[in-house]
Amino acid sequence: MAEAKEPLLSRRPASAANLREVSYHPSGSGRPPFQTMDVLGLKKRGQSIRSWIRVDTSGNSGVIEVDKFTMMRRCDLPARDLRLLDPLFVYPSTILGREKAIVVNLEQIRCIITADEVLLLNSLDSYVLQYVVELQRRLRTAGGGEAWQSENPMNRMRSSRNFDTSSPDYLPFEFKALEVALEAACSFLDSQASELEIEAYPLLDELTSKISTLNLERVRRLKSRLVALTRRVQKVRDEIEQLMDDDGDMAEMYLTEKKTRMEMSMYGEQSILGLRSNDGAGSISAPVSPVSSALDSKKLEKSFSLSRSRHESMKSSESATENIEELEMLLEAYFVVIDSTLNKLTSLKEYIEDTEDFINIQLDNVRNQLIQFELLLTTATFVVAIFGVVAGIFGMNFEIELFNYPDAFKWTLLITGVTGLVIFGSFLWFFRYKRLMPL
Repeated sequence: MAEAKEPLLSRRPASAANLREVSYHPSGSGRPPFQTMDVLGLKKRGQSIRSWIRVDTSGNSGVIEVDKFTMMRRCDLPARDLRLLDPLFVYPSTILGREKAIVVNLEQIRCIITADEVLLLNSLDSYVLQYVVELQRRLRTAGGGEAWQSENPMNRMRSSRNFDTSSPDYLPFEFKALEVALEAACSFLDSQASELEIEAYPLLDELTSKISTLNLERVRRLKSRLVALTRRVQKVRDEIEQLMDDDGDMAEMYLTEKKTRMEMSMYGEQSILGLRSNDGAGSISAPVSPVSSALDSKKLEKSFSLSRSRHESMKSSESATENIEELEMLLEAYFVVIDSTLNKLTSLKEYIEDTEDFINIQLDNVRNQLIQFELLLTTATFVVAIFGVVAGIFGMNFEIELFNYPDAFKWTLLITGVTGLVIFGSFLWFFRYKRLMPL
C-alpha cells in the first residue's frame, strides 16, 4: 500500500524549497563584484522570486534567489515593508526599525539589514555595487579583531560592554551597514547638488545679461530639477531628524543587542535544564524524598530566573542609553551632511529667485519705458490733431474775408504750429512736474 502511494506524492521542487546561494570570490584583476550580472535579478510581473545580494558580517557576498514570503519569514517583516523596496514603485526615503531587521530605502540603496547580514535587491546600478564594495572593505578591515567574539554569546555580551569608542570599529554590524547606506545616499545627493550648482550659476548669469526664450526655458527646466532634488533631500533630512527625536525607534534598531540577549536567555534555559538533569542523577545515587527534590529544583529555578531577569534588565537599561547615544551620534553626523546639502540647494533656490526678481525689475523698467513712449506719442498725436481741426474748419464751404489775403494761409500754418508747440511743451512740463517720466 505504501508503494502504491509513493508515485502519487508530488515532490517539492528544490528551487522553491531551498535558497540558492552563489558565493562571490574576488578575482585577481580587482574588478568590482557582480559586473557580469544580467537583468534577471529585477522583478518581473507575475514572478515572485527575486534575486538579492547578500553580505554577511565577515564581508563575504553572494547572490541568493528568494521569494517574497520566504523573505518575510526570514527577516520577520510584514508585506508592506517589502513593498518599500519594490523597484517598480517610487517611495520616499524611509528608515524603519523592526524587531529583527532594519528596512532602508535611501535613493538607490534599498536593503534589509539584520544582525547577521545585509540583503540588497540585485541591481546593476553603480551606486549599489559601490555600496557592496565599501561595506565589504569596512567589514574586512574590522573583521580581524572581532572574529573571536562570535563563538560565545558571553564574549559578545562582555565585549559589547567594553567598547573602545575611540576606535573606528566600535559600531555593531547593523550600524556599520546603516552608516554606509547613509554615506552613499548623502554623497549621491550632494554630488547631484554640486552638478546642479555648476550648471545653474553660469546659466543664470547668462540670463541676466540676455533675456531670451531659450534661456528662460533652460532656467525653467533647471528650477524643476532643483525643486525635485530639494524635495528628496528634505525627505532624507526629515527621516534622520525623526529618528533622532524618537529614542524608542533608535533603541529598536540595535539588533545585535537584542540577538545577544535572546542567546543569553537560551543559554540560561540550557543551564537550568543541565541543573535539572544533575538533580535527577543525584536522586538516583542518594535516596531523597521526591517532594523535597521537586521543591528544591523549583526554588532554584525561580531564584535563578529572578536574578537573571534582574541582571538582564539592568544591562538592557544601561546598554539602551549607550546604544542610543552611539546611534544618535551616527545620525547626527549625517544629519549635518544632509543639512549642508539642503542649505546648498536653498542658496541656489534663493539665487534663482533673486535672478527672477532682477529680470522682473528689468521687464518692469522696459514696460515703463514703453508706457512713457506711448504717452509721448499720444501727446504728439493730440498736437497733430490741432492741424486737422484747423484744416476741417477752413475746408467748410463758406466765404470769409481771410480768403482774400494771399498770405493768410502762411500765417494760419505758422500760428497753428506755434500753438501746437506750446501745447506740447506744456504737456512735457506737466509730465516732469508730476514725475511721470524722467526728462
